Amino acid sequence: MDVLRLTLRQLQVFVAVARAGSTTAAGEHIALSQSATSAAINELERLLSLRLFDRAGKRLLLNDSGRALLPRALALLDGAADIERIAQDGQARALRLGASTTIGNYLLPELLSRHVQSGPHDGGATWQSKVMIGNTAEVCAAVAGFELDIGLIEGPCHEPALDVRPWLRDSLVIVAAPPLARALAGDAEPGSRIPLRVLREQTWLLREVGSGTREATDHALLSQLRAYHRSIELGSSEAIKRAAAAGLGLACLSSWVVEELLTDGRLVLVPAALPAMGRQCHIVVHRQKHLTPALRAFIDRAMAYPVDQKEGLLTRALVPASQQQP
Repeated sequence: MDVLRLTLRQLQVFVAVARAGSTTAAGEHIALSQSATSAAINELERLLSLRLFDRAGKRLLLNDSGRALLPRALALLDGAADIERIAQDGQARALRLGASTTIGNYLLPELLSRHVQSGPHDGGATWQSKVMIGNTAEVCAAVAGFELDIGLIEGPCHEPALDVRPWLRDSLVIVAAPPLARALAGDAEPGSRIPLRVLREQTWLLREVGSGTREATDHALLSQLRAYHRSIELGSSEAIKRAAAAGLGLACLSSWVVEELLTDGRLVLVPAALPAMGRQCHIVVHRQKHLTPALRAFIDRAMAYPVDQKEGLLTRALVPASQQQP
């Protein structure tokens, strides 16, 4: 058997420098002096007979060799962390989950509850989970960097290192406070749709760029409206639906988000002259991620996630995309 010359600590230092851009900043992050960090990088480059960084003053920038090594180093360090978690948790039931905002706020609590209740209940077992909720781009970046084991996202994934699996399908609906909806309808016949020229004049309440909701909204609306002539950007769907209920403007949101306010009458559906809008949600996992038993069990639970069809609401049932009718 060949004797391994590389150490995990060297790879940890390499990753820290790649992320921080300098040995000083990296050393502070991993509790090493600047000189020890620099020495570790020099030794790693010597062992590999490769330069991994371009030096630009005090900055260290990954070159082609460094960029090729980075995902492999991250995968090795993640595998080592899994081994430590196995030792700590006995049966390796710890999970690091990420979810984009809508899924994290409205679906993940129920999904986690079902997953925990379906798990083993032996007294010696431990089960831990950490959840990060952010926009789709943030969740995908964290999964790509092995900071999360799995991501549940409602927007498209642009990280080539991730395996992307279709999951649930969501409907997007346009909503407004009842007074604004009545004003938009004017003297139109009951059941008629609000024309595009009227919609273009309205104030639109939008999520921030980078969120799955914003990307889906732009894709659905801008092909018809061409531009938002007046808009207010807010950092969460919760803030948007409250702003819409207060009469600030129109919102295009997930049916999961607005269901409660539609039920109690604080929001109403706006019958816009637009095609039906929806978006595909996905599960993302790094292609080089080792799937622990806990992670496999959670993926299986998510893919089989059942939700009862609710009568009387204009929302789609939450069923796997493979079972959706076209």
